[in-house]
Amino acid sequence: MNPTTAGPAQAENQKSPSTSAYRAIDEGKPRFARLRGSLQQLLAAASLIVIVVYFSLASSHFFTPNNLVSILTAATVTGILALGTTFVIITGGIDLSIGTGMVLCGVMAGVFLTYWGWPLWAGVAATILFGGVIGLINGVNVSVLGIPPFIATLGMMLIAAGLSLVISGTKPIYFNETPEFQQIMNLSIIPGIRFPLGVAIFIVMIVVAALLLSKTIVGRYAFSIGSNEAATALSGVNVRRWKIVIYTLAGLFVGLAGVLSASRLSSAQPTGGMGLELEAIAAVVIGGTSLQGGKGSIVGTVIGALIMAVLTNGLRIISVPQEWQSVAVGIVILVAVYLDMLRRRRS
Repeated sequence: MNPTTAGPAQAENQKSPSTSAYRAIDEGKPRFARLRGSLQQLLAAASLIVIVVYFSLASSHFFTPNNLVSILTAATVTGILALGTTFVIITGGIDLSIGTGMVLCGVMAGVFLTYWGWPLWAGVAATILFGGVIGLINGVNVSVLGIPPFIATLGMMLIAAGLSLVISGTKPIYFNETPEFQQIMNLSIIPGIRFPLGVAIFIVMIVVAALLLSKTIVGRYAFSIGSNEAATALSGVNVRRWKIVIYTLAGLFVGLAGVLSASRLSSAQPTGGMGLELEAIAAVVIGGTSLQGGKGSIVGTVIGALIMAVLTNGLRIISVPQEWQSVAVGIVILVAVYLDMLRRRRS
């Protein structure tokens, strides 16, 4: 064989698996698709502005510094859940266990800090790692055992809900002995201005998630798996392992959300959390992440989380009954999923 002819082929074959995976991502995301993703983010941002303007005109109590901070505080827990879920949905998966998983993590924080008397740092770290374990189990069920993500995480949702009741004895666990834990979410970090530490943590996690998705191999492989899982596997990427990694990462976000939620309430409430998974998923989809996988952004997810928080807060400000607030949120979720279906048909 002519060496000059064989050289390029050999060089091509010797390229690393990650290089092939990167090319698969670029091929699966042509310029017009990326442009469409940017337009979807702009549409979501425009929708957020319209909603804010409407509620500002409807009530003089809406666009005030205190209420805006309340909106950011309300968006923190759902937003952090949505950040982790973004990675899972980009791979083409789903995680329905994040709501009750968050509650279970809050209960475990109560066990670590109130029942066992652990130091604050150890209890918080253990709670976040416990969330990672939940995600790890989801990843193994989906990737190794081959259980469909919907079924695997639905089962974990029920397991987490049941364990929360069993471990807590169906009663709230209060953090009266650890007042510093209550300050994680509520402590104002700027003198003279109400700006909770929990909101600052949310902002930091937005930056972390954005860097992970756009600048690291975790994000690269998430997009690659969601765009074309078979091609990614053929390129040499261990798809099973990276799915486990991504579900575990989402679980760590769930653990952190559990810490912040329990801190905000000053207690672990074992009966809460139901429905949060839908709000988080809706935030992800509203922001332009496709339920089919292969497309999404952290910026879009944050915008989606803010839309959900503003909508809930605004409806309460203008005295819409709680039952109708639930109806409105449900409609938003249906519209978000329907718009995602339209995007998939057009693409």
